[in-house]
Amino acid sequence: MVVRRPPGRRAQILAVAADRFHRSGYHQVSMTEVAAGVGITAPALYRHFRGKPELLDRAVRLGLDALAEGLRPARTTADLGAALAAVAVGHRPLGTLVQRDARLLPPARRAALRRELRVDVALMVAVLRAERPELAVGDAELLCWSALSACAGLSYQSAAPQPRRAEALLREVVAAVLAVSPGGTAAGSGAVAEPRPTPEPRARARREELLAAAVRLFHQRGFDNVSTDQLGAAVGISGPSVYRHFDSKAELLAASLVRSRERLWHEVDGAIAAAAGPGAALDAGLGAYVDFALRNGDYLGAMLSETERLAPPDRRAAVDFRRDFLRTWVGLLRQVRPGYDAAAARIRVHALFALVNDGVRNRPHNARPDLGDCLLRLGRAVLGLS
Repeated sequence: MVVRRPPGRRAQILAVAADRFHRSGYHQVSMTEVAAGVGITAPALYRHFRGKPELLDRAVRLGLDALAEGLRPARTTADLGAALAAVAVGHRPLGTLVQRDARLLPPARRAALRRELRVDVALMVAVLRAERPELAVGDAELLCWSALSACAGLSYQSAAPQPRRAEALLREVVAAVLAVSPGGTAAGSGAVAEPRPTPEPRARARREELLAAAVRLFHQRGFDNVSTDQLGAAVGISGPSVYRHFDSKAELLAASLVRSRERLWHEVDGAIAAAAGPGAALDAGLGAYVDFALRNGDYLGAMLSETERLAPPDRRAAVDFRRDFLRTWVGLLRQVRPGYDAAAARIRVHALFALVNDGVRNRPHNARPDLGDCLLRLGRAVLGLS
């Protein structure tokens, strides 16, 4: 008797794996958990995929294939918006997998995925410049990468929005992003010409130096790929000396993220509180967030990629902070745009954070001298303030 595998079993496995990786993080998900989600045994799962790296690679590729397929027939920027929105809703984990987990793949696979994205962006740029021939190639690329990031923001919502409504709203967001004129000063937003240096005491304490080095190294290499010897070397001490300041590498990660988010809250909430009225407060908050992001891209990257590595109490504290921070922005945006309900405001705020967080870390655009002004313009467009 021949036992036949159910049709679509590989697709079912990939859907479950993508959802689990998206919700819990790659490191927290086992092959046994994925198998249980599909209703098969772990040995049966290994007949389809050799291990977690292949599962992650194929899950990301599945979403990117859908993106390429949606973009290929696009002839107008409206077509681009429809394709990006459909993939963002239909493959909601994709943004998280690309921005957070794909860095865990082998270098050759990471490079291949980046090449695929560049091909997609080149297609988008051709469509955009056909409608807006005045745009320089670099400006058009920035807009197209920003549109991708804004749609990826949907991945970070804890609850799935109503699909048709989310697609319609993301089409509006993409249209607004692709209509921005990069460069110059964003009207009424408070310009950010250059990132201000983060003020520090002249001779920082060793603990503070370690916190700053940890954020940088954990973002660049990943928590599991950074040793205490590397952490110590970054501040001129031996690896074992790190333990004079922190009991473990995990404690150092937690402390570095706490310190960074305290600074974020101090700067952004301070700017909002000092403004007169909701409109001015939203502008001030946007300017402060962009300014912070320009100076703290390592923290934003580590927050995104390493929160899952925290101990449960520290992870809950990080998640609670993000929830409270989001709630502040959603409430402020709804005061300025009372026509937005909570769901619409959340989608726009998530799109804003994803766009800015990617914008300060993605090469080569993060080297633009006018990046701060560009991000202000794009942020206002995403929030519907332009």
